[in-house]
Amino acid sequence: MVIYLRGNLGAGKTTLVRALLHALGYMGRVKSPTYTLLELYQAGGLHLRHFDLYRFHNADEWDAAGFRDEFDGWNVCLVEWPEKAQGLVPQADVEITLEILSTETVNNGRNIEVLAISQIGRECLKVLQS
Repeated sequence: MVIYLRGNLGAGKTTLVRALLHALGYMGRVKSPTYTLLELYQAGGLHLRHFDLYRFHNADEWDAAGFRDEFDGWNVCLVEWPEKAQGLVPQADVEITLEILSTETVNNGRNIEVLAISQIGRECLKVLQS
């Protein structure tokens, strides 16, 4: 499963991943992959791959890092900044967009939009809504 995480810097993408991992029972430290580009986790019987492609530069970097191998159908891949590797990252099953709200009535709140793209994404959201 591939999940795109979209939003401006500081919108809460890594915080959302951290909350997801803790909800799945992961007890360790959840680091931002801003500099490593990828962090690996196992939680809730799942193999999770957390990508942060903000500092990603080119396709050669993608191939050299072996990122293509991580999208093998066994891993849940959470991808921040997928547009930085457009054409290399597989199509998302689910897209999550976070937006910082800053108005007179809401201070530093977040708006979250979740969109199912594929059949597996629709099934996943259906389970979450029940």
